[in-house]
This record gives sequence, C-alpha cells and structure tokens, in this order.
Amino acid sequence: MVTRRPSEEIARLGDEIYERDIRREVEADHRGEVVAIDAESGTWAIGDTVVVARDHLRAKRPDAIDVWLLRVGYRALHHFGGRPLRNPR
Repeated sequence: MVTRRPSEEIARLGDEIYERDIRREVEADHRGEVVAIDAESGTWAIGDTVVVARDHLRAKRPDAIDVWLLRVGYRALHHFGGRPLRNPR
C-alpha cells in the first residue's frame, strides 16, 4: 500500500530541496518555468507548464507520489487577479 505525506510536510520538504539543491541551477535562466520535485528522493524536473514538468519528473521517477510544484522566481505557482507574486530576490 502506498501512503502519502501530509501536504504541509511535502511543501516543507519541497521548499528545502529547492533552496538547497535546485535554486542556484535554475533561477537565472528559467524564471517563470515550473519545477516538479519528488519530496521522497529529491529528484526534480523543469518544464514550461505544470503538465510538462510533471511528465518530465514521471519519466525520471515513475513511482513519485509526494510531488511539490513551484514556479521559478515566484512565491506562488498560480495567482489570481492583478499581478504575479514575484520573489523580491
């Protein structure tokens, strides 16, 4: 049987992995693209959209269950209304 981590734990682990292992590789050249991170293994993939990033991750890690998604250079994957939530960095 497959179990899932709580959403808060997936978010915490995904953010930790991104900050520790991924940010410096993607921030300069991939702003606005989506990163999919397997919270269990730290495996990650990038794509122009959520679907593309997810598919690239599934190709690398078909058994990934706890996946965290984020948009490079932004505080949120999606936004509603006026303007996107860019990171101040």
